[in-house]
Amino acid sequence: MKIGIVGKPNAGKTTFFKALTLIDAKIANFPFTTINPNVGYGFVRVNCVEKDFGVKCNPKYGYCIDGKRFVPVELIDVAGLVPGAHLGRGMGNKFLNDLMQASCLIHVVDSSGTTDEEGKECSNHNPLKDVEFLEKELNMWFFSILEKNWKKINKKEEIAKQLSGLRVNLDVINEVITKLNLDENINKWNNEEKFNFARLLREKVLPILIAANKVDKKESDRWIEELIRRGAIPCSAEAELALRNAAKKNLIKYIPGDANFSVIGNLNEKQINVLNKIKSILKKYGSTGLQKILNKAVFEILNYIVVYPVSKDLKDKEGNILPDAFLMPPNSTTLDLAYRIHKDFGDKFISAINLKTNQRLGRDYKLRNNDVIEIIYKK
Repeated sequence: MKIGIVGKPNAGKTTFFKALTLIDAKIANFPFTTINPNVGYGFVRVNCVEKDFGVKCNPKYGYCIDGKRFVPVELIDVAGLVPGAHLGRGMGNKFLNDLMQASCLIHVVDSSGTTDEEGKECSNHNPLKDVEFLEKELNMWFFSILEKNWKKINKKEEIAKQLSGLRVNLDVINEVITKLNLDENINKWNNEEKFNFARLLREKVLPILIAANKVDKKESDRWIEELIRRGAIPCSAEAELALRNAAKKNLIKYIPGDANFSVIGNLNEKQINVLNKIKSILKKYGSTGLQKILNKAVFEILNYIVVYPVSKDLKDKEGNILPDAFLMPPNSTTLDLAYRIHKDFGDKFISAINLKTNQRLGRDYKLRNNDVIEIIYKK
């Protein structure tokens, strides 16, 4: 699973990416700052199962603070999008190809309306237009791929083959056809039906979550409520980046996703002013929004779960307690988990044990969120 971060130039998507990963991605106020995709790891936040066993975990990947476990997830920040991308304008073709690495998109939108559709400074630009144009570009891209080869397509199986690189399979196609009440004979579809098919197909395999960024700007007050009605989550990437950098320097104690922080270091006047401004954001919205957005993408849109594979004593060979937490797709089984750990575990699978209940499990057991599983295999 990969989460794509996308948005027009200067919407703040690279700041968003850097805040989640603390990677030194290039940030500048001009189009196409990001030419090649930046790749890094953010972390979803969950309640660690350590409390269920009365232990303190030692993650090999990610980290845990005060019982809050942060599990890594791969993020991609791709080149700035401009209208006409599906026609190859700007970095269009490369942009769209890079995006298809992702399972879900976070669309970072400038909720203040202070940048136009191409990312140039302006005033009173309606950010809902940005929401609509990304959806339009992606829908038109899917439609153009179909339309380009439509004369060669005579049945649903051929559509699945044509779009297999976009994670489209026959089950998804049948679901879309049923929902739109389309004729089973695809040659009877008119252009409107074909476009609606492409649109819903895109929504199924490449869903979009809107991040209404720059709520730290007063101009965002004009648009934020309407963005929220469209499903957007308010956020401030700059505020989150400032908090994480301050925490990294031991100036404050801050757990990503929290509604507050505490000062533990000596601050100068400028730092105090910045943090006071951030406090007002936290008070108004309950957080900077970034952690909420990433968690929603992984757990509510993609429906992933967290599973802890471990030995019976909860330790690995180095003595780390509950060292691993895996993000697993919905309907994953114990056998899927075994193969995720190592091919040998899957090939030589005997059974599994739920260490919370001591129940022995078969290979077809469907994993649940926060399961702690020991895999038994032939050695």
